[in-house]
Amino acid sequence: MAPDAQPVLRKIIHIDMDAFYASVEQRDNPDLRGKPVAVGGSSLRGVVAAASYEARVFGVRSAMPSVTASRLCPDLIFVRHRFDVYRAVSAQIRDIFADYTPLIEPLSLDEAYLDVTDHLWPGQTATQVARDIRARIRQATGLTASAGVSYNKFLAKLASDQNKPDGLCVITPDRGPDFVLTLPVGRFHGIGPATAARMNAMGILTGADLRAQDLDFLTRRFGKSGRYYWNISRGIDHRQVRPDRIRKSVGAENTYHADLMTLDQADEALAALADKVWRHVGKHELQGRTVTLKVKFSDFQQITRARTLNRPVAGEAEMLAIARALAATVLPDPRGARLLGITLSGFDHDDRRDDAQLDLFG
Repeated sequence: MAPDAQPVLRKIIHIDMDAFYASVEQRDNPDLRGKPVAVGGSSLRGVVAAASYEARVFGVRSAMPSVTASRLCPDLIFVRHRFDVYRAVSAQIRDIFADYTPLIEPLSLDEAYLDVTDHLWPGQTATQVARDIRARIRQATGLTASAGVSYNKFLAKLASDQNKPDGLCVITPDRGPDFVLTLPVGRFHGIGPATAARMNAMGILTGADLRAQDLDFLTRRFGKSGRYYWNISRGIDHRQVRPDRIRKSVGAENTYHADLMTLDQADEALAALADKVWRHVGKHELQGRTVTLKVKFSDFQQITRARTLNRPVAGEAEMLAIARALAATVLPDPRGARLLGITLSGFDHDDRRDDAQLDLFG
């Protein structure tokens, strides 16, 4: 099997807001500034949707059960999420992006890829654009953003995480192939916790270990994803920034640091997932009829449950209600749920839309 050649180099920026939900809450409530804050959940039930950096010092992370977060940080302050506010701030940030390029691929409310290759002024660099965007975000919203700049999406996303919070990292073409060598494979976008664990069990701990594997081995062990893993271990990524992808389905899923043991915890987690799904549905003006719930238990057994209406799902609240009703048929389970996902499908695309691939984002 022949390896892939390096594609044409692009100028890609990945912008990632710093502790977005929690930072918005601290901005709007001065009493929360400098204190450990968790958005979502409560001290007794639910899961953390986001954690401030002050809370992260204690090990508190998003998707962690609230009871675990409270044990790690007894002074943790829980606040209710305000997704309408987060969406409004996100729209402000997207308007800033649009001043630099039409090629914007949002991943969530707080992060996006921008391709500025063909939209730079004479003498302007992508790094200058990233600095300008970060400064404008701070001025317009009072919030900080981290940015990664590189020649493909994979490296740009790695770079944005390198100097967080409020940081900038540039990975040039001459640095890209070696930049990944010392990083743990769990840091790589596209390698989730379960796959990282499988790789670690095979002795593949770092980018260098991954690069040492030949393409045939990786495709035998990981199927079609093997070629992607072969590429990224060499700093190669063929994916384009695609602002107008039309989806056959839109889904969101999350793997949790601690298994969800109660229906209350699942309900809180599903609310955050539903918000992600419905925002993308609304952006593309899609109407779907089928809601699918995905559950992976701690023993890695995976099940799905779905419900199809004879009309399009009316809104986020109805989609969430269906997902919660489906969850109630399988949870609680003594094994605990390590992953939950919601997918909306059954879209009625018009004739102008192309067929699209399944898109599942976290």
